[in-house]
Amino acid sequence: MRFSLLKLLDGLYLRDGCFCPSRFCFDPKGVHMASSAPRGLRSDHVVTVGIALFSMLFGAGNLIIPPLLALQAGSATPVAMLGFLIAAIGLPVMGFIAVALAGTARELAGRVHPKFGEFFVAAVYLAIGPCLAIPRTSSTAFEMLVPLLPEGVSLGTARLVFAVGFFVVAFVLTLRPGVITRVLGRITGPALIALIVLVVGAAVISPLGPAAAPQAPYDAGAAVQGFLTGYQTMDLLASLAFGIIIAETIHELGVTDDKRVAFEISRSGVIAGVLMAIIYCGLALAGMQLGTVMPDATNGAAILARSASMHFGLAGTVVVFAIFFLACMNVCIGLISCCSRYFCETYVIEGGAEASEEAMRRPFAILAFVFAAFSCVLSNVGLDVILMFSVPMLNALYPVAIVLVLMGLVHGFCDAHPQVWVWVGGVVAVQSVITSVRDAFFAGAWLPFDALPLADIGAAWAPVAVVAFVIGLLHSKFVAHSRS
Repeated sequence: MRFSLLKLLDGLYLRDGCFCPSRFCFDPKGVHMASSAPRGLRSDHVVTVGIALFSMLFGAGNLIIPPLLALQAGSATPVAMLGFLIAAIGLPVMGFIAVALAGTARELAGRVHPKFGEFFVAAVYLAIGPCLAIPRTSSTAFEMLVPLLPEGVSLGTARLVFAVGFFVVAFVLTLRPGVITRVLGRITGPALIALIVLVVGAAVISPLGPAAAPQAPYDAGAAVQGFLTGYQTMDLLASLAFGIIIAETIHELGVTDDKRVAFEISRSGVIAGVLMAIIYCGLALAGMQLGTVMPDATNGAAILARSASMHFGLAGTVVVFAIFFLACMNVCIGLISCCSRYFCETYVIEGGAEASEEAMRRPFAILAFVFAAFSCVLSNVGLDVILMFSVPMLNALYPVAIVLVLMGLVHGFCDAHPQVWVWVGGVVAVQSVITSVRDAFFAGAWLPFDALPLADIGAAWAPVAVVAFVIGLLHSKFVAHSRS
């Protein structure tokens, strides 16, 4: 059961907030397939693929990140946003290209070791699923509801009731995908864009306040901190999980050479990148203006709700909640469905992707229930805690994903020196996991990695990767010489 871009373009969310209205659909079967592959995509197809990439990067959950970054970065927002855009847009586009060149995420990570590839991809799905992204959908929607709650209401009780109702509805709709989810997909995407236009437009026309002085950690090394904040979009991980969709679509459009496919993704990535940069920078502008209004804000959802309330009053707050609720619900349905299907095909049923829908139905429903229930429990800790918990988990996954993508871009060279994969992937994984465990449970404890260059900016994995790369080259040459 292979993913299809046609399904994506039919309004189904495949990750945290992505959408693509059906008006952007195209039918690869309608493309004339000549006897020889065309040199490249037509301009209209480049635009279509670019919008598909945009739909995967554009997310309801991601919209809450730039406002908080800008509020905390204050006058250093332009510098911080530069680093953020590199991580939130540049890295995912590179991820799509790496998958197009080197195969699926499992094939890419499997070059380190098959078991490594299996574990890494499972961890990616858990991160963009029940461990982070799915609980974030409920928590984000609830934060938009908070300003509308009567005074004196217990937030803990309200959050619990909201989460249970939210995930019951999401679970039921996951088992019955159809008209409702397709309609939601077609409504919430344009509605989110309309909301962004209103919020950003209001911020430009009627600024709420000047930029404040940068807060920690943006008061030193704003660009680096912005880059690290970009991890929270999880778009690099999503590009690895779903990048095969884009590659297969370009193949269906008649481009069969892997290098040409990578080039076409690059062209389409420019379109997606420009659109996303405009959105992220506009939301950052809205957040930056509230630095003196709510300097102690801890999540972007509260900032967007406050901005809408100050500009448009109660009606604005209600509209913001309604749009985010529908968008987050549709996101939640898509993520539960994708994660349940992946683990069903990979670990539960015989035949994997070739298994029948009948064989899939029961284990799919059980996994969907488990993921929904687990996410419901996790969402009750609150959005602030989820975002805080996401930092060490993403700091463990992102360095590995980055080095895999970089090696995937030059996979021909790395494949000719196979020990490079083993050394770089394995050593960076060990370093990242150990450091993340320390940061999560033993904050302040000293590790030998702390003495490495770039450790003070959270990038000790970079020199580790360079050393491992050199060792891998030497090891590969030694093995080749021994065999000869």
